[in-house]
Amino acid sequence: MEPMRFTTTLREHVRRKIELLRETDIVVGVPAYYSAPYIVHVIQTIIKGLNEHYPGQRALVMVSDGGSTDDTREVANLVAVDSFHINKIVTIYRGMPGKGTGLKAIFETADFLKAKAVAVFDSDLISITPEWIKNILAPIFEGYDYVTPDYRRYKLDGTITNTIAYNLTRALYGCRIRQPIGGDFGISAPLVHRYLQEEVWETDVARFGIDIWMTTTAIVGGYRICQARLGAKIHGEKDPTADLGPMFRQVVGTTFQLMGQNERYWQSVTGSQPVPSFGQYRGAEPKEFVIDHDALIDYFRTGYRNFRGVWRNVITEGDYEIVRRLVRNGVRDRFRMPIETWVRMVYCYAGAFHATPRQRFKLLDTLIPLYYGRVASLVNELKDKDGDAAEEHFETQAFMFETLKDHLRAVWAGKED
Repeated sequence: MEPMRFTTTLREHVRRKIELLRETDIVVGVPAYYSAPYIVHVIQTIIKGLNEHYPGQRALVMVSDGGSTDDTREVANLVAVDSFHINKIVTIYRGMPGKGTGLKAIFETADFLKAKAVAVFDSDLISITPEWIKNILAPIFEGYDYVTPDYRRYKLDGTITNTIAYNLTRALYGCRIRQPIGGDFGISAPLVHRYLQEEVWETDVARFGIDIWMTTTAIVGGYRICQARLGAKIHGEKDPTADLGPMFRQVVGTTFQLMGQNERYWQSVTGSQPVPSFGQYRGAEPKEFVIDHDALIDYFRTGYRNFRGVWRNVITEGDYEIVRRLVRNGVRDRFRMPIETWVRMVYCYAGAFHATPRQRFKLLDTLIPLYYGRVASLVNELKDKDGDAAEEHFETQAFMFETLKDHLRAVWAGKED
């Protein structure tokens, strides 16, 4: 059955309220889903930040919920605003389930209200401070169109960003955006309007891959981009062995799809350029957490047993041999997957995904165990490194994606070297 399509994500009570508001200067959106333990702190901090830094601006705080059956909306509704220039809306959006539709409701509201600046923040943030609101919004008022977060994170947090998203954004599109899927963004009115014109809102991109789509669209569209230093991002951290497989599929699948749409752009890009960062890191230091190293390696080895035939067909013969030796001889504390091997495998999968339109997401599933193997390797590579040294390590890794981009071009053209 075809999913029901909506011309708007906004429910009637929201439409009536924004019609009464008519205009506002700032919209701060919080797409939410089962966020009851965190949402009050996020809303209260946003309100405090707006009061401290934008007391003369009319503002709307909008919680766009995906139909949570915990107390997310109830506790969000109980948060007092107590400011004449700030309004609040808490609503369930209409349409396809997923973060993208939650963001569309926020964007539709901001577009109707002619907001000059839009910010969106994750609903499970523990470390958000009032300065985050200023750091995200200030560049928009100064003429930037898209502000991405620049966090201080624990070295083993953000593994999808550190193994794939940062590297591909940098190598493909030439922009060193450190957190292209960070979740906390600032957006200008013209870019909000551009997003709403795109034909993605009834697709899987809107359900799952919205952050990387927003970032890539801003780059390819030539919008002015900067980064905001936000300090530590502390949220409900995710052990890569627990539930990051689906997120990997969503982010990487969208990234690979966008490669097909933007081929002429990225094929012409060589090297990369830094993206300016503003603000100061403040607040708590990133929290360490335990990662299940053995489970990562076990998942990698299980993947070999299940998918080695696919791997042999997709990746180079030399890299397949390295993987095979890791499966047989990869002792836990000495488990190392060479970065060059990982880069070539990602590029080979991008080419295979592009060439396999009907089974592409089934194919993508077979890359996930290799990702777990790369994360298992990172655990060892970063074992004795502090945060700054780990960041240098990630920069070296990202540069390798740039260095081997000709391999991607060859694979993409069906002329693997």
